[in-house]
Amino acid sequence: MRVVIVGGGFAGYHAAETLLRTLGDRAEIVVLNPTDYFLYLPLLPEVGTGIVDPRHVSVSIPDTLRGVRLVLGTAASVDFDAREVGYTDPEDQERTLSYDRLILAAGSVNKLLPIPGVAEHAHGFRGLPEALYLRDHVTRQIELAAATDDPAERDARCNFVVVGAGYTGTEVAAQGPAFTSALARRHPELAGQPIRWQLLDIADRVLPELDPRLGATADQVLRERGVEVRMKTSVDRADAEGVTLTTGDSVPTRTLVWCVGVRPDPLVAHLGLETVRGRLVVTPELTVPGRTDVFACGDAAAVPDLTRPGETTPMTAQHAQRQGKLAGRNVAASLGTGRPRRYRHRDLGFAVDLGARAGAANPLHVPLAGRAARLVTRAYHLFSLPGNRLRTAADWAFEAASHRQTVQLGLVRAGAVPLDTASPELPRTR
Repeated sequence: MRVVIVGGGFAGYHAAETLLRTLGDRAEIVVLNPTDYFLYLPLLPEVGTGIVDPRHVSVSIPDTLRGVRLVLGTAASVDFDAREVGYTDPEDQERTLSYDRLILAAGSVNKLLPIPGVAEHAHGFRGLPEALYLRDHVTRQIELAAATDDPAERDARCNFVVVGAGYTGTEVAAQGPAFTSALARRHPELAGQPIRWQLLDIADRVLPELDPRLGATADQVLRERGVEVRMKTSVDRADAEGVTLTTGDSVPTRTLVWCVGVRPDPLVAHLGLETVRGRLVVTPELTVPGRTDVFACGDAAAVPDLTRPGETTPMTAQHAQRQGKLAGRNVAASLGTGRPRRYRHRDLGFAVDLGARAGAANPLHVPLAGRAARLVTRAYHLFSLPGNRLRTAADWAFEAASHRQTVQLGLVRAGAVPLDTASPELPRTR
């Protein structure tokens, strides 16, 4: 009996963990994933600003899920009648993988909007390569700014624009000024040079998905750090020299960070199954209608929100993790162990790390700010990390006691990590 899990993110990883604990060696559990690690996405902003080592947010699947078989590859198709998943391995060989039960947890990729120049010139922030690339790119911009005698070029290279005031964008914009200040201190040529960070969003406030009090706290922290918060504003077009905003303003910049949200993995659109807003339709038990051997969860699935009739659960790590666990339990139930259950969640609150002893959180709907919020946020992250907890805590301790490392890693050469993760082409760097 073989259970194949497509995806090793929050949903897929926790589905495999649950199945391993529930079924043990009574079934072969296979995870099909492009990488050999589970990426803890909430800490990517700290990777991108040089606080946390990238290896510490990359949890090894073979090491932490002993007994689970890892198959490296990217799913391309599913033959539901033959019970086979078609995939491409890391060496571009097309292969197939048979299954008795299938869990589709392919996750999501960057959301692209039809804005001229964005796909070519913006930097995404959805994976480890993107975070590391952005770290190198920002470092290089500061160094190139120090090397030029052209004031206009220097201003443009010292201007950083972040689009999207959700979790990721807010954390990137909040942590960015400290990072660039640390970089600039190494260059006497930049003494007195303004370094601008701008946060844009079409919403009317920061963190629109959270309690207004938490959004107000984040907004205050951003402004205190000199971030220019521009709500009801976005990018109208972008090019190699900067961006034009929807207000008509022209902003010279070499750095456009795209954090506007995510869309389901492109695999979903090619399965021939019913979708809602690009996500797979599933029952409250996470099964695909008409396919009792196929389950779906996480960002790729439109899971009914039983607490809000007629709506689906949002695409968050918290939901993906819980749905993955339930998918694992329900697959085990379909094989004779336990009984199936419906997905019903209880909101435990949210936490946003704003860096420099600041945060915004509402654990169990108790609003917190400042150091207390940051303590709760970091405790939550350590609890949620399935591995590398001590190493991550050590990174935070070193950052508090010393200065962050600001050396380039050599990732910025002739190519960049594309915003469109489905694109095979690598754009030229600026």
